[in-house]
Amino acid sequence: MRTGIATVCLSGTLKEKMQACAIAGFDGIEIFEQDLVTSPLSPEDVRRMAADLGLTLDLYQPFRDFDSVPGDLLAANLRRAEAKFRLMSRLGMDTILVCSNVGTATIDDDDLRASQLAALAELAGGHGVKVAYEALAWGKYVNDYEHAHRLVGMVDHPSLGTCLDSFHILSRDWDTAPIEDFNADKIFFVQVADAPKLSMDVLSWSRHYRVFPGEGQFELAKFMGHVVRAGYTGPVSLEVFNDVFRQSDVERTAVDAMRSLIWLEEQSAKWLETNALAPSGSAAGATGTQAAARRRYPMELATLPQVAEPAGFNFAEVKAADTGVLETVLGQLGFEFNGRHRTKDVQLWTMGHARVIINEQAPEAAEPAIAALGFDVDSPVIASARAQQLKAPVVPRKSQANEEVFQGFAAPDSTEIFLCQGNPDGTAAWTREFGEGLEVPSGARTAVIDHVNLAQPWQHFDEAVLFYTSALALEPLPYAEVASPSGLVRSQVMQTSDRDVRLVLNLAPLIQQEGARKSYQEHIAFAVDDLVATARAARDRGLAFLQIPENYYEDLAARFDLDPGLLATLRDLNLLYDRDADGEFLHFYTATVGSVFFEMVERRGNYDGYGAPNAPVRHAVQYDHLHQLTQTNR
Repeated sequence: MRTGIATVCLSGTLKEKMQACAIAGFDGIEIFEQDLVTSPLSPEDVRRMAADLGLTLDLYQPFRDFDSVPGDLLAANLRRAEAKFRLMSRLGMDTILVCSNVGTATIDDDDLRASQLAALAELAGGHGVKVAYEALAWGKYVNDYEHAHRLVGMVDHPSLGTCLDSFHILSRDWDTAPIEDFNADKIFFVQVADAPKLSMDVLSWSRHYRVFPGEGQFELAKFMGHVVRAGYTGPVSLEVFNDVFRQSDVERTAVDAMRSLIWLEEQSAKWLETNALAPSGSAAGATGTQAAARRRYPMELATLPQVAEPAGFNFAEVKAADTGVLETVLGQLGFEFNGRHRTKDVQLWTMGHARVIINEQAPEAAEPAIAALGFDVDSPVIASARAQQLKAPVVPRKSQANEEVFQGFAAPDSTEIFLCQGNPDGTAAWTREFGEGLEVPSGARTAVIDHVNLAQPWQHFDEAVLFYTSALALEPLPYAEVASPSGLVRSQVMQTSDRDVRLVLNLAPLIQQEGARKSYQEHIAFAVDDLVATARAARDRGLAFLQIPENYYEDLAARFDLDPGLLATLRDLNLLYDRDADGEFLHFYTATVGSVFFEMVERRGNYDGYGAPNAPVRHAVQYDHLHQLTQTNR
């Protein structure tokens, strides 16, 4: 599959955009007119630069408001078009995008539109240019891609074809199956964009909220499957208008964009296999289905190494310059110290199958922060190869002889992800690399890491969702928004089908403290069988719980008909409670250390949530605590 991207997707100058696209590995680009108009580069400079970077110049766009106009305006439009055709000759480009008219259309007549498009096609042909006509979702008279295709058929000119844009089609919920019946020679260009499902006018939705494939909710694999079946062989190019992307680092955004097309290519191949058409003349049955799945199309779709979703968390790592408070808190929770690594400045703490590594190799004065996560996977080498093909940067890790070799790469928020060979009994072979530990009171022996909550920088949230979906095979759930004193917190749950891995990504507001932007708090949650007993033991060891206000328990009594004894226990131990039709959820939080705090949870029955109704309480208490610290330190 030939890959492309419109320069409008990226921040920076045209030169910077072209360089970033080449670094990310794109085959070609679309030149957005404004990028050229505002560039000091001449068309000849752009042409030479593209050749030097190995980029093809696939599409010049957009040419607006051409059709459905009176004769005098048509003449002006043709004059304007001819100037663009001459410009394209200097650029060495042969395809221009012409949008259905939005602003100047006054005559709703298909015969008139066809004659005007025919005049444009004839003029373009004389300059060696092809016109890709696109139905904008908000076009005044033409807003349906099938309508645009019918007009192309009415003209029947070799220089006129159609452009299929997934946003303009899927935002209107048009059926994409008719694409398969299109003459592939008349599909001049294909653009793809994803988007969250929003209730707003389509133009605003398009101009501000498009995202790269895999970062929204459109059925893009299905769309691409129909395009492939039609026989299309040209570029598949990204056209994404997004306020965040156009403020973010250009090279990083280009890599994210390329990752999205790699993912889309794989998902499209899977869709074609799952929705295979029976071969012509074949009999029904298993043999016919297998043959259909192997059916080849002119566009070859590459696939990635296939991996299963993670089987569970192997470990969580917290890094700090001064680890004393972390050690104290883990000991108070009931974790056992299992010793120091024989060659690295790291400690191992365990409770049942929950493992926490404390990394002392942090820069001076660095506060505690979540640094890495380990996941159990069937084949770490294959899973790592897949992640690298998805543009995940490799994390080097020094290993001595007879030490476990971890496959690692960095997530968009710089969290290091390590792939580990898990054992069926939940143990980890690498723990033998740690020396004798100290005697610490044992906690709940069945504890596991229940979930990890990671804060995401505002400019990389969508990138992170695609990253964990594509590289770790986690499934994103619909996101939720939680109120906090500093603004709404967007929360995105990523999980495996069996819920053994639950990762929560939070797009949090920036907290201003003395003019410095503080990173948002993150946490690791551990599941135990008896939270009340765990909390009492932790209190006896001196644990500083997050202090829950009395108003919360009065509200809890109003919302649930709780046993008075249970309510008294919850209040006494600073426990929080939630209940749904499937079960109950008890949990408590520790005070924050640096940017990290810990949560202990107990899931009763089939409760599958995270105590979302309690989140505003936690946010408010933590905010108040942070404010008090700020006042104390002044």
